[in-house]
Amino acid sequence: MKKTFMGVRLRKLRAERGLSQIAMAQALGLSPSYLNQLEQNQRPLTVAVLLKVSRTLGVDVQQFSEDEEARMVAGLQEALADNPGGESVALPELREIASQMPAVGRALLALHRRHLEATQRLEALAVRLGDGRGEGPDTGHAPLAPAQPMAFERVRDFFLSHQNYLDSIDRAAEQLAAEAQAEGGLLSDWLARRLQQQHGVRTVPSQDDMGTHLRSYDPGSKVLRLSPSLDPGQLAFQLGTQWALLAHSTLLDALVDLPEFRHDPQARALARIGLANYFAGALLLPYAVFLQAAETTRYDIDRLARRFGVGFETICHRLSTLQRPGAPGVPFFFIRVDRAGNISKRQSATHFHFSKTGGTCPLWNVYEAFSQPGKILPQLARMPDGRSYLWIARTVSTGQGGFGAPSKTFAVALGCDIRHAPRLVYSRGMDLDDPEIATPIGMGCKVCERIGCPQRAFPFLGRPLDVSENESRFTPYPAGDTAGRG
Repeated sequence: MKKTFMGVRLRKLRAERGLSQIAMAQALGLSPSYLNQLEQNQRPLTVAVLLKVSRTLGVDVQQFSEDEEARMVAGLQEALADNPGGESVALPELREIASQMPAVGRALLALHRRHLEATQRLEALAVRLGDGRGEGPDTGHAPLAPAQPMAFERVRDFFLSHQNYLDSIDRAAEQLAAEAQAEGGLLSDWLARRLQQQHGVRTVPSQDDMGTHLRSYDPGSKVLRLSPSLDPGQLAFQLGTQWALLAHSTLLDALVDLPEFRHDPQARALARIGLANYFAGALLLPYAVFLQAAETTRYDIDRLARRFGVGFETICHRLSTLQRPGAPGVPFFFIRVDRAGNISKRQSATHFHFSKTGGTCPLWNVYEAFSQPGKILPQLARMPDGRSYLWIARTVSTGQGGFGAPSKTFAVALGCDIRHAPRLVYSRGMDLDDPEIATPIGMGCKVCERIGCPQRAFPFLGRPLDVSENESRFTPYPAGDTAGRG
């Protein structure tokens, strides 16, 4: 834990509980003068005191997490990037808000979300009234976005709030895996029998083209149709997903019974499917067994994939969920992108954050992976705030049709803070102590403060654009010194 000053938060906690400084000092077993120094930011908050605050006041330690601060700072940077021409706010000031006044930061982010929703409604209304402010090649406006956050965004934030680990789901899957292991045989066969015995579900291979659907369940006839193209690992995953939806329906409903889902049935349904998929992944890769294998192999993804009979991406998914209290693995950030830079999956057990404003960073190795298909590319990367990370990236491809049918190709990346890098086989041969080795990257051009980046596509919105006759990078036409070079 870094040297952290939390005076404002401590004063707020004390005020919420109606305690005097002397009473709170007695409850925490501290001297009043020491508590006063903590509240005045004259002394840093230590781990020992933080644990006392957690035990005595019932406060979640996560409220004091550096990861939460980093997420909030990134969110505030995005919000300010949507305010071009406004007063710029320096990064140290944003960090102060995140660390000392998180409630203020959350309120600002909520205001920004409501501002976006109001703007989107206004644009939609303008289209209906025909005032020319809608989308189209001549209007200069981007295509309209929905007025409310998309369902998948609500679900992504739900998993993020749990650090991508759901204890009740994970332990239920681990228990079922132990039962299957005790009986032996293929997990897929065992699950099919269990579904038949306990839920009357008959599993049959589909005779029709299911398109992109791998699983189809008819609750009326209780027939589960599965794509014949599934390999044993994929088959077990789909059966495990269906088991979770049937056998643990009450648990799934309880977990998604949240205010953000009550008025968004699509997000609620998507969250249930996400939890069922989480269960299936934890069933194929039970926590304790998988964590031990990961530590033994130094998180070698290819070796883990061979041992457990699943794909590269599935292993990466599971590695990003290993945050069980008392037995955590390396906290990873997992992301999946396509060639156009669209982020289709983003899971995090840590604080790493990429902006939704202006794309991600072209210097990041996840994009280089497309030029070297199937090869794992490690990269040390450093963010503008000075934090460094070890990233590994590789392409994954799937094909649904026969000859001539297009395949799906993505790049998946797994990253962790550099302090965990020695635990990974991919750090072999790297000088982790040399800060100059790390590639300087950012969250995205529009929110990146780096000056002189050779790959900058947009100016940083928090700083006025320095326009001169020698500056032509952001004009509609290419500079003369690059014309004709391809």
